[in-house]
Amino acid sequence: MPGGKDTSALLELRIDLADTHQTIHSFGASDCWTGKFIGSWADVSKKNRVADLLFSTDTLADGTPRGIGLSLWRFNIGAGSFEQGAGSGIATDWRREECFLNADGSYNWNKQAGQQWFLQAARSRGVKYTLGFAISPPVYMTRNGKAFHPGGDNHLNIREGRMKDYAGFLAAVAEHLRLDYLSPVNEPQWDWSAKGKPTASQAGSQATNGDIAALVKQLSAALKTRHATAKVVIGEAGQLDFLYGRNNDDRGDQVSRFFSAASPDYIGNLPDVAPVISGHSYFTTCPDDKMVHVRQQLAEKVRQVNPALSVWQSEFGILGDICGQYSGSPRNTGIGYGLYVAKVIHHDLTVANVSSWQWWLAVSPYDYSDALVYINAPDSSINVDQCKRDGVVLESKQLWALGNYARFVRPGMQRVTASIDGLHDPVKAAGALMVSAYHDPQEKSLVVVLVNVSNETKTLRLHTSATLRKNLLNTYTTDADSNLKRSYSAPDSIVVKPQSVVTLTGRYQ
Repeated sequence: MPGGKDTSALLELRIDLADTHQTIHSFGASDCWTGKFIGSWADVSKKNRVADLLFSTDTLADGTPRGIGLSLWRFNIGAGSFEQGAGSGIATDWRREECFLNADGSYNWNKQAGQQWFLQAARSRGVKYTLGFAISPPVYMTRNGKAFHPGGDNHLNIREGRMKDYAGFLAAVAEHLRLDYLSPVNEPQWDWSAKGKPTASQAGSQATNGDIAALVKQLSAALKTRHATAKVVIGEAGQLDFLYGRNNDDRGDQVSRFFSAASPDYIGNLPDVAPVISGHSYFTTCPDDKMVHVRQQLAEKVRQVNPALSVWQSEFGILGDICGQYSGSPRNTGIGYGLYVAKVIHHDLTVANVSSWQWWLAVSPYDYSDALVYINAPDSSINVDQCKRDGVVLESKQLWALGNYARFVRPGMQRVTASIDGLHDPVKAAGALMVSAYHDPQEKSLVVVLVNVSNETKTLRLHTSATLRKNLLNTYTTDADSNLKRSYSAPDSIVVKPQSVVTLTGRYQ
């Protein structure tokens, strides 16, 4: 039409504010394994830059966010391998942690000082939730005196009769650090033994569902005795499919085992246990049809067993070979890896219905792709041992792509139905353009996140029952050249660049 607007290339974006799904709890990351060193750097300005990148909700002069505004921070409760030094059997001191508990049963709350610095930095910047997670019981309580499993069975690495002591230790830490949540077992399906070698790669312990249930019962009682306010969250399954299946050795089907009243390991009735099951998204993200199918099965299992149960994706990073497209090694901080992270977040939120999404290593000095913020040596080289006292702080597209969600989708928001005409099939959308939407009905605020993995510019027209104030949307773009760069969009002409993650925010009436 002469003088008219050509709308033939427009995609129709439809948001139904009345069709609500899960309430968002948080977005988080952990202090492993670097908090002890980087949190103890003498250069406070560099530590503050790291903290700002992770936690800040401030904005720069042009309105671009200073950081990604995480709303949950994970504190690794150490088992004492650091004090053991080389005798710990853990090859590198980067992966050893101090323990607040001494061998004589007394506590030294000055331990884990670097990690405590980051804990305080998170709180001072408004991070809403803190979670303490344990990878191993204190070495004084384990069967082999180490923070890794002795091998030979699938049971928790703890000496007979020490389960109550371990629960008391965790409760004491939760009380002292004023933690909101406690996660007592991590990835119990994996073999964390030294496998006949003189050293192990890290701390960790297998555990059966029966072990976990027994520990949680003791922990719930210990928290009650101390009048601690922390809630216990469990699962931390090594893969999401352990939550709904793979139970041939009493370490799978955890949704049913822990939250079905008919199960002998039922803990859903304990007052200090949060109605949450958590798992890790590793090794279930490709190809696209597998990513969708795994998450559909998880959502269906929760619906069948306990629809009131929340699902948390509590650990993710880029590990190993991922269908030949991505790899943990070497370090890659480019937009391709950022898009992959956004794609995983999208499916965890929209298909698995997770309410909290948490990253693994917040900070790392390694030549590996599983961190948000990276530290190079003072001479700018990748040299792990030269980063203990000082270093160069670097950003990644993984950081900012997570920020497209974490900075804007705040605790208490509800996910609402969003779709793009022609892309209703989640597998098809995964190879082109993905959308999710969230709102706060009290504040009347709307957040839309678009992930464009294609090499084409996409233009959309928004349809929703609400009227946007000023008929304008704030637009925050992460692509090869920008990190949450702020601009504006009219709702009838939203431009999404190729290979980008775009967040739209606005208020409605």
